[in-house]
Amino acid sequence: GPVLHVLDASKAVGVVRDLMNDKRRPAFLDKNNQDQQTLRESHALRGSKPLKTIEESRQNRTGIDWTIHSTLKPDFIGAKTLNNFPLEDLVPYIDWSPFFHAWEMRGRYPAILDDAIVGSKARELFEDAQKQLKDIILNRRFTARAVYGFFPAVSTGDDIVVYQDADRSKALTTFHTLRQQIHKPDGQFNHALADFIAPQESGVEDYIGMFAVTTGHGADEHASEFLKDHDDYSSIMAKALADRLAEAFAECLHKRVRNEWGYGKKEYLDNEALIREKYQGIRPAPGYPACPDHTEKQLLWDVLDVENQTGMKLTESCAMWPAASVSGLYFSHPQSKYFAVGKINKDQIKDYASRKSISVDDAEKWLSPWLNY
Repeated sequence: GPVLHVLDASKAVGVVRDLMNDKRRPAFLDKNNQDQQTLRESHALRGSKPLKTIEESRQNRTGIDWTIHSTLKPDFIGAKTLNNFPLEDLVPYIDWSPFFHAWEMRGRYPAILDDAIVGSKARELFEDAQKQLKDIILNRRFTARAVYGFFPAVSTGDDIVVYQDADRSKALTTFHTLRQQIHKPDGQFNHALADFIAPQESGVEDYIGMFAVTTGHGADEHASEFLKDHDDYSSIMAKALADRLAEAFAECLHKRVRNEWGYGKKEYLDNEALIREKYQGIRPAPGYPACPDHTEKQLLWDVLDVENQTGMKLTESCAMWPAASVSGLYFSHPQSKYFAVGKINKDQIKDYASRKSISVDDAEKWLSPWLNY
């Protein structure tokens, strides 16, 4: 069968729609085959880019002066579970722009509703979404569940050691981060996520947060009910709304976390500012540019007991089930920022494999898109 790659889950709706349409499917697959052939030819011609060694990159780690930074202790240490979280409380946190992108409508919400080209269709789509969203909330079609927590942590090199409690006598796990190896202009750093946690030698008592949220329980069943009536449009809509609610849950929970950690208590941001992430701190997810190794999710799953607490599972490829799920880590430092690790050389792969106690072959398998060789 055909093999398709979608850059982001929010863009899968249009792909599924084309695959399910008998008239659109042949042309769609022809274009996909042509695009893949172009990629194969481009890949064959590409050359590796000169990068720093991993040791050179570590010498240019993020410049944080831990002697002048006061870390805040969260309200609690350990994990908390949220079951049957009210779906209506998530609606204000929905970022609707990716919803329209999933239907191949370009533009930002709410401006897209008045767009000269797609405005009419966008308004119709939005009205249909509001009707189904109202039904989902009123009849509890989806179940929102989450588990999150705060733990003492220190960085050791490019790793983050997480402890069970405040006395820091028992390590729960170690997260392994990857560092940028690209050559940077003077004054720019080669980041790794470990840089945003106080190093062991600093003596600073720092913390890390982690989370897993889902609004996907019930989503597949709800979507399947529409398919029984051959209503592909509403079925796809249901899955798209589940995805938007999951992202909204992640945003809602992050706001709660910033308050419970202390640094967000004086934060006054509207929804647009939240969407644009104008707040302090980050919540990077394993498998994304700052933390490209999906297998780090398993460590998070173990610490938070995610499967037992929320019913969320990891597949063999470390994809999350239900699909409408989000997980990641919380960093509180004011200088923490999102970044892309980018291409990495074999010296870092060997170092990374050694730190994770896995084979180089396994490390290369999981990180193949980022290899510079």
